[in-house]
Amino acid sequence: MTGTPRIAVVTYDPRGEEHKDRDLPVLVAALRAAGADAVAVPWDDPAADWAAFDLALIRSTWDYSWRAEEFTAWAERCGKATRLANPVGVVRWNADKRYLGQLAEAGVPTVPTRYFAPGDPVELPAESEFVVKPASGAGARYAARHPAGERDAAERQVERMHAEGFTVMVQPYLSSIDTHGERALQFFGGRLLHASVKGAVLAPGTPYDADKVAHPDLRRWEPTPAELAVAEQALAAVPVDADLLYARVDLVTGPDGEPCVMELELIEPNLFLDLHPDSVPPVVRAVLAAAD
Repeated sequence: MTGTPRIAVVTYDPRGEEHKDRDLPVLVAALRAAGADAVAVPWDDPAADWAAFDLALIRSTWDYSWRAEEFTAWAERCGKATRLANPVGVVRWNADKRYLGQLAEAGVPTVPTRYFAPGDPVELPAESEFVVKPASGAGARYAARHPAGERDAAERQVERMHAEGFTVMVQPYLSSIDTHGERALQFFGGRLLHASVKGAVLAPGTPYDADKVAHPDLRRWEPTPAELAVAEQALAAVPVDADLLYARVDLVTGPDGEPCVMELELIEPNLFLDLHPDSVPPVVRAVLAAAD
């Protein structure tokens, strides 16, 4: 590439409402200040000419899980027109949370998870608190925390999700989330960028179809050596042959007191740059290198 790099910072269309990505204007402005021709573009903008960009950087496409097939088809088209980060193979693999099973098979400590596709008989835990959520989702959408032995509300939730075509995930609720929170280790350009910790997202009794606060009580965090080791193990186990420009590994404390993977965010993880403004320069450098 020669001349000024053209970078599409890919987001969602707020459709007249306030945009939820507070980092978006900060990142676009920082890229422009560094010499790039950067612009925020909704992924579903029919007028977007993706071939006109040197890089399409997926950032806050936070409505994609409602339209997963449409989004994956867009990623396929965009990846043929220009460089897409992260690449379409990563998008396709990470859009379905059954990837947790693949990580577990590779020896990565993960939250134990069972999957039930539409039509499958569903087994709900009888002796422990548990979580039911869709295998394709974001921001705790359609997720709920149920008391031990509770069946009626959980069964209604499963019926609703199966009727809409979702594969259902059932996990034990780890009480450590209430005391130690969830730790998010953010990687960019192949290196640890920063880490954050947030409080419990799922409050007892909150209906599955209620809106949740995705990142309550968010604050900076210094990851432990054990957390960093598990995060790096998870990233090394990704079976897609592609360089990851960015990744976020969400960890919780397992029953054994050791960190385990709750989610591996490779599509559109929030970077929390407002909490970590010192991370803006290394992000800009990595993005410009990817566009070169």
